[in-house]
Order: sequence, then structure tokens, then C-alpha cells
Amino acid sequence: MLDFGLNQVTMANVPIDEFIETASRLGMVGVELRNDLGRPVFDGQPADRIRRSLRDRGVRLLGLSQVYPFNRWSDGIADAVRALIDLAVEVEADTISLIPCNDGTGLDVASRQNELACALERCLPLLEAANMVALVEPLGFARSSLRDKADLVAAIEALGAHSRFRLVHDTFHHTLSGGGSVYPEHTGIVHVSGVTDADVLVRQMEDEHRVLVDANDRLGNLDQIFALRDAGYQGAYSFECFSPDIHRHHSVEDAIRTSMNFISSQLQKEIAA
Repeated sequence: MLDFGLNQVTMANVPIDEFIETASRLGMVGVELRNDLGRPVFDGQPADRIRRSLRDRGVRLLGLSQVYPFNRWSDGIADAVRALIDLAVEVEADTISLIPCNDGTGLDVASRQNELACALERCLPLLEAANMVALVEPLGFARSSLRDKADLVAAIEALGAHSRFRLVHDTFHHTLSGGGSVYPEHTGIVHVSGVTDADVLVRQMEDEHRVLVDANDRLGNLDQIFALRDAGYQGAYSFECFSPDIHRHHSVEDAIRTSMNFISSQLQKEIAA
């Protein structure tokens, strides 16, 4: 059985208390909360109240998002990282999330490598001081300054910072970046979403196309999940769906449960085969 999680963007329009309660009813091991939903983080509630709410419902806070663009390091980005770490510590989050620049600039190899190495090096002492782990998410869009998980793994290993940085394996971005190897020993969380629109080309896919996984998925979610599991990954698989169709679904909790059951049933068939 997989450990499922739920990213707050999947229920972006739902109050945080209802979101946490839904995750609990679904049997999720944890949730990811965000600061980029166009409203105050935690819906303006104090961190200690959210911490108690999670504890009372037996739900971990898998991660707190996000700092963007972390790899364009500046005094402002450093302040944002410190602030997110402080909030994560207060609310007892397992990790914070760092997102690379995605505006189509600085895409030459030297710029990408240098900016990534610099940002990781500057973040490292901040993470060590707080005993915090950062999740770094390569984005598969052609405009992204960090597309390839191999580049991130190499930078982490060069810094000797495996204990402080983990990568996000996002099934959507893995497909957009051309696939390739999985790195279970470096993976801190897996983000799961599908694309079922038959008319959109892979190179045209955007966040708005990301829905729950079912039999019509075009991203190869099941193959990716099987590969990660077989390679030894044992962490959470967190649903991260940006599509407005999911946000306005008449019963998103039932839809998420259906997707969980579909993935689990396919995994059982794979095991039995």
C-alpha cells in the first residue's frame, strides 16, 4: 500500500481546516501547505493552531511551500528562505520547498549550473542551523532554469549536502523534461497528477491541465510509481492538481479517493503479475 499525501493546491479554494479534515478522512499520511494561493498562509491562523489541528487528526505536515525563484540568489531570496524555515519550524513541517526560476531567462548551461550551485551553497547553512530539509523541484517546462533531476543530484553531491536537500519527483514534470532516471535515494516526495486531455501536445502541457490520475492518464504515472517503488522509494505520493476542473469538482474528496483506489489497485495487479 502506498502512503498518499495531499498538496493544498488540489483543494485550492477550500478553507484550511476543511482541507486538513479531508486529508484525515482520506487516510492521507500528510499534507503540503502553501503560501502562494492568493490568500494568507494558513488562512491567517497562527502556526500553533495549525500544528495542533494536524496533530489532532494524525496528519503530518510533509512540507511548506515555497520560495521562488530560489536559484536567483539575492538578499531578498535569503530573507524569504529564512522566513519560510522559521515558519516551518514553528508549525513542525518536515521540509520547505524551493522552486527554480521558470521565466525563460538564464538558460545557458553555465548560468544554470552556477546559479544552482550558488543557491544551494547559500541555503545550506540556513538549513543546518534549523535542522531543516529543503525539497528542490525541477520543472520540466522548456522555459525552466532547472529541468533535469540529474543536474540537481550532481549539484547536491558536489556540495556533500545529501542530508539537507532532497529532490521532488513530479510525475508531470518528469514527463515534460523527457523522462530519464529516477533517484529514489535523493527523492523526498513524489508529486502525482495526470493529464487526460487527448488534444494537448506534451510540449503544450501546463499546470492547468493537471488532474487526478485515472485510466486515461497520458503521463505514465503508474510506470513512474512502479519504478520508484521497485527502486526502493518509501516516501509519500502527494496529489498536486492545479486544474480548475478539480478545484470546482462537486465532490473533490470522492474524486481523490477514486484516484487513490485506482492507483492502489493497479499496483496490486503489478505485484501479483
